[in-house]
Amino acid sequence: MLDFIYYPVSWILWFWHRVFGFAFGADNGLTWALAVVFLVFTLRLVLYKPFVKQVRTTKQMQELQPQIKELQKKYKNDRQKMAVEMQKLQKDNGFNPLMGCLPILAQVPVFLGLFHVLRSFNRTGHAFGQLGLTPEQNANTANYVFSATDVQSFLSARIFGAPISAFITTPVNELQAFADYGGVPSKLSIALVAIPLMVIAGLATHFNARASVARQTPEAAANPQAAMMNKLALWVFPLGVLVGGPFLPIAILLYWVSNNIWTYGQQHLVFGRMAKEEEAKKQAKLEQRAQNAPKPGAKPVNVKKKPASATDAEPSEAADAAPSTNGTAKPEKQATGQRRSSSQKRSGNRGRPNQKRRR
Repeated sequence: MLDFIYYPVSWILWFWHRVFGFAFGADNGLTWALAVVFLVFTLRLVLYKPFVKQVRTTKQMQELQPQIKELQKKYKNDRQKMAVEMQKLQKDNGFNPLMGCLPILAQVPVFLGLFHVLRSFNRTGHAFGQLGLTPEQNANTANYVFSATDVQSFLSARIFGAPISAFITTPVNELQAFADYGGVPSKLSIALVAIPLMVIAGLATHFNARASVARQTPEAAANPQAAMMNKLALWVFPLGVLVGGPFLPIAILLYWVSNNIWTYGQQHLVFGRMAKEEEAKKQAKLEQRAQNAPKPGAKPVNVKKKPASATDAEPSEAADAAPSTNGTAKPEKQATGQRRSSSQKRSGNRGRPNQKRRR
């Protein structure tokens, strides 16, 4: 039913096994371990852009927390209106909540697919999903894209004496599948490899969560839901690795460790780039403000003040140019539409000859 997941995972694992097999040998435990590690790296490289989008979405959600709290307070008695306003706020700010969990959701099927493929290298068990094959039948049955020869190579691979498909609680009858391919491993040899990987995986999960929580704003950290998720990420998930580790194959623990190592490095890279982008934006704003500011020693210019019009200046210029009767120049103040005084009345014969009318 889930072959659309199992086959792609098998192809990627098969490819990296072939690559490292040229260097270390097909049956070498390091070859199979590196194949699992680079399967993780391949997946995370494909999900790099969605991860960046997830980080930006998380940061944007933290910035919107004050507005979200205002909406929750304003419409606390009207959940339908609150939901409508929340959607409007997300749409106006280009916020997509799905992008915040897409990279995590995309890794879940790959984790399940890898778990199933690795488990299918040993199908001698009788638990749920197992076929109950004999060791001979198992060694001569292909596993998805892996041939019977590849299955035998996987059974022969060891890391410090432990098969990478074995786990601490492996039933004794399932360990018999390794008898003809390097001998039956002991529980102690498996534990000596699995327990350090469990501790490393738990610590890596904790420190990744701590780095993520440290980047949260105080408003976002004060949110009850965010506070609960922070506690789960900091303590419950790492503890879950320690509790569930004895039931996970060594290869899955390698997957967990390499996935956390990649996440830790990728977080520092992405957050470092985002910090540089924000610093560049701040610097651009400061430069723009400096360009708009007046130069040192220059008088500020009020651009809103209108200059004097030509019509206001003409009357004063005409008044300055008009001579007075006693030979001294005096400005004549006249306003438009103002009545002239008696001394300023225009002469009746001004501008025409003074002639008497003859009868």
